[in-house]
Amino acid sequence: MAVEQTYIMLKPDAIQRQLLGEIISRIERKGYQIVQAKLMDLDSEIIANHYAHLLEQNFYSKLEAYMLSGPVFAMIVEGEEAIQGMRTLMGPTNVFAAMPGTIRGDFATDLTYNTIHGSDSPEAAEVEIKQFFG
Repeated sequence: MAVEQTYIMLKPDAIQRQLLGEIISRIERKGYQIVQAKLMDLDSEIIANHYAHLLEQNFYSKLEAYMLSGPVFAMIVEGEEAIQGMRTLMGPTNVFAAMPGTIRGDFATDLTYNTIHGSDSPEAAEVEIKQFFG
């Protein structure tokens, strides 16, 4: 097994609903380390860059408004097979398919307000870590 780093972002609803502590505790209890973290406000440019694959979707304006609605908590999470492990801990992007016990299954309220983002591959993790942490 390989030690990996992945990019994890707690979205505005996680902060607004005061879920940071609970979600960070779940990440740490799973055995992962948060090696860098910061609270940040996103702008339209970084949102468009991060969600470039969704720009043409009819729901993009709702997604952008949501991501501009408050700060996010950006993290670099490290551990054994951290990318896949965090994907499992988060639950599927479609919150209606997310099982109880996963972060999205327990906290996400709809497809837009899905509480958390995590890199889906080593390549995405590298790009996203550079994008948000330089």
